[in-house]
Amino acid sequence: MIRFLKVLVFILVAMVVVFLSIANRHAATLSLDPFSQVAPEFSITAPLFLILFGAVAFGVFIGGTAAWWAQHKKRKELRQSKREIRNLKAEAEKMREEAAARNPVLPAPDRVN
Repeated sequence: MIRFLKVLVFILVAMVVVFLSIANRHAATLSLDPFSQVAPEFSITAPLFLILFGAVAFGVFIGGTAAWWAQHKKRKELRQSKREIRNLKAEAEKMREEAAARNPVLPAPDRVN
């Protein structure tokens, strides 16, 4: 059922993308020069849907990078915790071996049949 819903949502999003692309295929100029409106130095002319999708992709990239950076502290703490757990397990195993060496377990007595 979940798989069906995922496919349905994917199809709906794909249809919206196709319709947006068809409806916005006229050329648009994206100017990055705020001082010259007549002949901008930094501009690109492309179909509007490419500019829109590029802006969305750029936003997703920036948002993902910001989320990754915000979680940096948690990832660092997790690595340190894993390292500490590994060291504590090794220390506990070493202490078990030392205790077993000091107090050997007596062998089970022979059974008399």
